Amino acid sequence: MRLPSAVLLLCAVTAVLLAGCGPAEQEPAFVAAPSPSAVASPTPSATPAPSPITKPLRPGQTKAGLLPPVVNHGPRTGNLVALTFDADMTDRMLAQLRNGSVTSYANVKIIEMLEREQVPATFFLTGKWVQRYPELTERLAANPRFELANHTFGHQGFTSGCYNLPRIAPAAMTEDVAKTFKIIEAYGGRQTRYFRFPGLCHDRTALRAMAPLGLTVVDGDVVSGDPFATDWRPIVNAVLKKVKPGSIVILHVTEANARFTDEALPHILRGLAERDLAPATLSEVLAG
Repeated sequence: MRLPSAVLLLCAVTAVLLAGCGPAEQEPAFVAAPSPSAVASPTPSATPAPSPITKPLRPGQTKAGLLPPVVNHGPRTGNLVALTFDADMTDRMLAQLRNGSVTSYANVKIIEMLEREQVPATFFLTGKWVQRYPELTERLAANPRFELANHTFGHQGFTSGCYNLPRIAPAAMTEDVAKTFKIIEAYGGRQTRYFRFPGLCHDRTALRAMAPLGLTVVDGDVVSGDPFATDWRPIVNAVLKKVKPGSIVILHVTEANARFTDEALPHILRGLAERDLAPATLSEVLAG
C-alpha cells in the first residue's frame, strides 16, 4: 500500500531529530573507570620493563661500611688450592734499586713458569711495585688465569711491631688502600676486591679503616716463609706439610728478598699433583 505524502514527511522529520542534523563536530568521549565491584578479575598488565643492568660484583666485593670479612682458607671440600704471590715494595726497596745494591724485586722466572704450565694464580700487588714494573703488571693483567689483588701502596705496617715495617698513620690507611685499587684497576684484567695486609698484621683499627672500601681481607693458612728462606727445600716443606683442600698459600714474587721461590715452585706444583690438589684462582677456591 502506498503511504500518503504527509506520513512520509513526518517519518523523515522524526529520523532527522533522532539522528542529529548532520556531521557536526563531536566532543571527545569520556570513559569512566569501572568501579571495583564491576571488575571480575584484574586485567593482565603489560610486560614489565626490564630491570636496569647492574654492574656485577667483583670477587671479594662486600657491602661498604661494614667491617670486612677476614678469610684464611676456602671450603675444605673438593681439591682446589690458591697459590697467591705478594709483590712487596717499600721506600727502602726502591732506594736499593736506585743505588744498584739490588738488581730486581720482580721474579720473572715465576711468572714464566706459571704461564708455561698454565697455572692459575692470584697476585697481591703494592702500588709502588706496579709503578716500578708497569710492563710486568700489564703482562699479569693480560693473562686470563691470573687475578689481581691489593697489597697496599707502600707495604707499611698497619699495626705496631709488624716485622719492623714503618707504621702507617691510622688516618691514612683508607686512602692508601683506595689509591692502590685505582692504580691496579687501570691495567684491567681480572680485577678483585681482595686485600692483604703487609705481614698479615691487622687489628680492629685497621679493619675499621677498610670498612668504607667494600673489600675482603685475605690472610692464608699456608705461610711458605720464602722471604726468609736460605734454600728452596724449606719452602717446599712448609707448603706441602700444611696444604689441604681450600688452602690459601702465601708466596712472594719479589726476587731479591725471596730468592728461592722460583726454585721451590716446580717442586710445590709436583707435590700438589701427587696429593690430587689443583691450583686455582683465589675466587674459585673461596667459591668452593
